[in-house]
Amino acid sequence: MVSTSDSKKRNPYLELLRPEIADMDFALPAASALLASYLAVGALPDPILFIIAVIGGYAAITSSYVYNDCCDVDIDKINLPNRPLVAEKVTRSMALKYSLFLFIVAGLAAFYLNPESLFILVIAVATISIYSAAAKRLTFLSFVPVGIAYGLVPIGIWLAFDPAGILKQPDYGAILPLPAIFLGLMMCFTDWGFTLSGVARDVEGDKARGAPTFPVTFGVPATAKFVTLMWFIGVLASLAIGWTAKIGPIYFAGAILAGGWMLTQSFDFIKTPTPERGGRLFLQGSRYRGIMFGSLILDVILSTVLASYAGILW
Repeated sequence: MVSTSDSKKRNPYLELLRPEIADMDFALPAASALLASYLAVGALPDPILFIIAVIGGYAAITSSYVYNDCCDVDIDKINLPNRPLVAEKVTRSMALKYSLFLFIVAGLAAFYLNPESLFILVIAVATISIYSAAAKRLTFLSFVPVGIAYGLVPIGIWLAFDPAGILKQPDYGAILPLPAIFLGLMMCFTDWGFTLSGVARDVEGDKARGAPTFPVTFGVPATAKFVTLMWFIGVLASLAIGWTAKIGPIYFAGAILAGGWMLTQSFDFIKTPTPERGGRLFLQGSRYRGIMFGSLILDVILSTVLASYAGILW
């Protein structure tokens, strides 16, 4: 997981939350909650529970960003010298407390919604912490736990609105429906592409600090090809979400158009395999997921409203 930009003229605690990619970080839990409720009960979720889920999901994601910054101060001194911790706008001690606070917010939200969601949250946080605290300095496969952790985020949100029934009233049928599984897989694969794009941008700092990341080990050109493969698989998974959930044309239009654009940008990274192009692709990956999830949100809301209206007429 990487930082997104040099410092902006904004509150340093806000900067630690990566506001440049906030569209994706809010849209993911929102889309997961809406789709799960729509498929489980054919209706939109309770507004209060929906807000709790979105805030909890956002807090879970951003807590990992802050913790990552705490672990990467030495690398960011080279790659992103104006980040809040490096620029000493926030102390490492305060940043660690901030990360813990965000995790507690996420944990309280998850526990309130469904203990199964809290169980997934703990696994996801432990997994992403492995990356930040150790894996990045040990292996070129350090991106793997990042994708797994982010693939678990929509699963945790999903269980809040469509419980698996393992911790309460066990049901030995399907634990998760296919759309939820494809949603998790889509996030996992696209996050491998997303993360490695940013890591490609940071290759010089990682190399200087002895972090054997994928771009350091195999080079940026090879990384660009692998990133494109991950985005291709992720786009296919996004179509599988719509197909298995049987949602409407708005989602498919958004998923296809945004997916096609994202693949075009990925192929451009292959043609121009530079750290700078990787950094741009990183931000473009956030735009893609924001648009794709936005299309899902719009489609589910309209489908639910139209179904309710049809029910009243009949």
